[in-house]
Amino acid sequence: MTFLTPAMSNDAPLVIVVDDDLSMREALSSLIRSAGLRVETWASAAEFLDRIQDPQHPAPGPACLVLDVRMPGLTGLELQQHLASRNAGGQTWPIVFITGHGDIPMTVRAMRAGAIEFLPKPFSDQELLAAIDLALAQARAARHDAAARQSVQARFDTLTPREREVLLLMVQGLRNKVTADRLGISEVTVKVHRHHVMEKMRASSLPMLVDLVDRLGLRAGALGGS
Repeated sequence: MTFLTPAMSNDAPLVIVVDDDLSMREALSSLIRSAGLRVETWASAAEFLDRIQDPQHPAPGPACLVLDVRMPGLTGLELQQHLASRNAGGQTWPIVFITGHGDIPMTVRAMRAGAIEFLPKPFSDQELLAAIDLALAQARAARHDAAARQSVQARFDTLTPREREVLLLMVQGLRNKVTADRLGISEVTVKVHRHHVMEKMRASSLPMLVDLVDRLGLRAGALGGS
C-alpha cells in the first residue's frame, strides 16, 4: 500500500519507506509528512523493486529510501545490492537503513556500499529526519549532475566524426599544425573544425572544453567517430 502526501508537486522530494511492519510504516509516514515531504510506503523490498523496474512507471524526482534491514524475502541489504548493480530505473537512491537487529559488520557492509546512515532502533525523530535531509541533499546533487551530463552529451552528439577527432587532439593540448599532420588535413581546416567544436560544445575556452569532456568521463580512445 502506498501513502502520498497530497497537494505536492511530483518534483518535490520523495521519501520511500520499505518496512514489513505496518505500524512502523504508518509512524514513519506520519513523521515524514509532518516535515513537509512526500512519502511512499512499501511492505516489501521485492514489491518496491518490481515497481521501479516497471517501464510504465515514471521515475520520481529527488528521492531517498528508508529501509528496514531484515525483512521477509528480499532484505534491505539485498535491495541495496540490486539498486547498485542494476542502477534500477536510472535513478540514484541514497539509503537510510533502520534496524532493530544491527551489528558492526552489518553496519560496515551497508556504509561501504554507500548507505547514508545506519540507525539502530529506537532512534529519535530528529536523528531520522537529519539522515533523510542528508540523503535528499545527495539525491538532489546527483540529479543535478545527471542533468548537466545529459546536456553535455547532447552537445557532444552533434559533433561530426572529424570534429570528435579534432576534439580529442584539442584536449590533449596539441597545436593546429600537429593536429593537421596527425589527421592528414590542412591547418586551415583544423581551425575551422576547432571553431565548430567550441561552438557546438558551447565552450568559451580550452579549459572549459576539457572540463566538459571530463564530465562525460570520456577516455582518449572513446572520442573517435561513430
